[in-house]
Amino acid sequence: MKKWGVLILSLVLLFSLAVTGCAKNDAGAGGIVKVGTDAAYPPFEKQGGDGKLTGFDIELMNAIAKAGGFEVDIQHAGWDPMLDAVKNGKLDAGISAISITDDRKKVYDFSDPYFDAKQLILVPANSSVKSLKDLKGKRIGVQTGTTGEIVVQKTFGKTYQGIKGYDDTPAAIDDLANGRVDAVVADNGVVLEYLKKLPAGKFKKVEDPSFEPEQYGIIVKKGNKELLKKINNGLKKIREDGTYKKIYEKYFGPMQ
Repeated sequence: MKKWGVLILSLVLLFSLAVTGCAKNDAGAGGIVKVGTDAAYPPFEKQGGDGKLTGFDIELMNAIAKAGGFEVDIQHAGWDPMLDAVKNGKLDAGISAISITDDRKKVYDFSDPYFDAKQLILVPANSSVKSLKDLKGKRIGVQTGTTGEIVVQKTFGKTYQGIKGYDDTPAAIDDLANGRVDAVVADNGVVLEYLKKLPAGKFKKVEDPSFEPEQYGIIVKKGNKELLKKINNGLKKIREDGTYKKIYEKYFGPMQ
């Protein structure tokens, strides 16, 4: 009887540890939520030489988690790997200035919108370009898989030879600065950030009224309603208590 008692007790302990381990790894059951990002999109996210992630999205996600009562581990994954990892469940969520689109909503569940955005055109200061259509026949840099690429393709077609795709927007802007492309189309927050860093008076932004307004959202794997609820609750709380406003104004100045 003693041997059987020890065996039963051992099995109970092993079962308890297994359940506890599963709970810790389950983002919907109080575990650490693994969040992916593409840390090459300042001021939303960037990675320092020490590997530390900073930026608007990073601070926002941490604030959402704190207000929502869960922990996050934010990891730099890269744009396409991040999207694939959330889709396949290897990451629980993704935040990286991700525009909410109908096509993406077929693949992911989105949080409530957290940022209003639009596309801008970045060109040399002496450029005569006044709209996207003026870029016909010119070399246009875009980050592959982004809404910047989509709006250029809608205007000139997917087979337009002038589109040059990049893994990240900074690489496209570097090529613009070095004369390898004639313009870059990207989100307004990123373009405005780079205008501060580029040589004064050498480049300018162009606003095209045909560009439709966009909104950013946090993505989770399709069907993960429990995590989505936590994220939305946290976002709502930081909007109400002023935390969102404080983070926003740190990066973008007074809210309109």
